Amino acid sequence: MRVSELMSTDVCTVDPQQSLQMAAQCMSELDIGILPVGENDRLVGMISDRDIAVRGIAAGKGPSIPVRDVMSKDVKYCFEDQEIEDVTRNMADQQIRRLPVLNRDKRLVGILSLGDVALAEAGSRKMQHVGNALAGISQPGGEHSQSDGRL
Repeated sequence: MRVSELMSTDVCTVDPQQSLQMAAQCMSELDIGILPVGENDRLVGMISDRDIAVRGIAAGKGPSIPVRDVMSKDVKYCFEDQEIEDVTRNMADQQIRRLPVLNRDKRLVGILSLGDVALAEAGSRKMQHVGNALAGISQPGGEHSQSDGRL
């Protein structure tokens, strides 16, 4: 199965110059915890509710600072034509629960979450990809660990 068959295609993006408050309001309205950051039709970062809390508020930054100041710039992504098995293995290795999905022209076309994969696999009574990915993600440490000293 390919990523394009499971990804969510209704993706809201924020501009890197928008305020943290605007990004947080968008997350609240959409009931999501992460947003792709786009500039000039290109993916330049990701911002999560955790970025806002840890790199923003906990670091003493106010709601009016730009998204660019707290977003994750090292964006992990996958392509829409990749196999789910390969992508979930990478998600486990990188300890990531959600990935932006790009086409081969590197344009954002969707988001893939472990929830998307779980829903598809639940229907087939086969949960190995989600289980393997979740086991890898749940290991202590990783890029977004609270104990890594980054704020």
